Amino acid sequence: MYDNEAIVGQAVAKSGLRREDVFITTKLCQTRAGYELAWQGIEESLARLQTDYIDLLLIHEPYDEALDMYRALTEAYRQGVVRAIGISNFNAREYLDFIGSCDIVPMVNQVECHVYYRRKELQQALVAQGTQMQAWSPFTEGKKPIFQEPILQAVGEKYGKTAAQIALQYLVQQGIGVIPKSSHRERMVENLDIFDVTLTPDDMARIQQLETGKTLFGWYED
Repeated sequence: MYDNEAIVGQAVAKSGLRREDVFITTKLCQTRAGYELAWQGIEESLARLQTDYIDLLLIHEPYDEALDMYRALTEAYRQGVVRAIGISNFNAREYLDFIGSCDIVPMVNQVECHVYYRRKELQQALVAQGTQMQAWSPFTEGKKPIFQEPILQAVGEKYGKTAAQIALQYLVQQGIGVIPKSSHRERMVENLDIFDVTLTPDDMARIQQLETGKTLFGWYED
């Protein structure tokens, strides 16, 4: 749905990496809303990615046809052409309604989540059913000056880490998967260099002061 599957497929093919060493996630959007359309989307994604399986496939939003789409994802999972299946941008109510009609509980729910919008209640609902919460916006996509946030900078100074690294560790340490975006190699390396730090309860409490309880994107709410 982001028009990047073909270039990702080309890059992986040219990289020389073994397929099992690359984790590929993609999504189905509204143009593939429906059972047959979802299967069409899966086949198109496999072709564009030049692969015989997708590691994680998500439904982008809680569309009216989401259950029909998920039926196709479930079949693809059972056939082995998708290794894990999930959803995206479902709030707690939508998630709980959805799983009541699923044969397989979604393995991931990819949502807006960051230091300003932690969504603890949503995570509790997901964890109770065995679904991993994943943050697609840990840096807020420019909606907030997170890299200049004084609290994050102050905590980072204790550990020799940047505000960005502390923002990621705050989520990771609470069991939330993160997918920070960057086109700069040095920042990608920096984003991975967080696992030698454990934030203290005092650190976590300081960062929690940033919580607003409100989405920064305005197109869905808990």
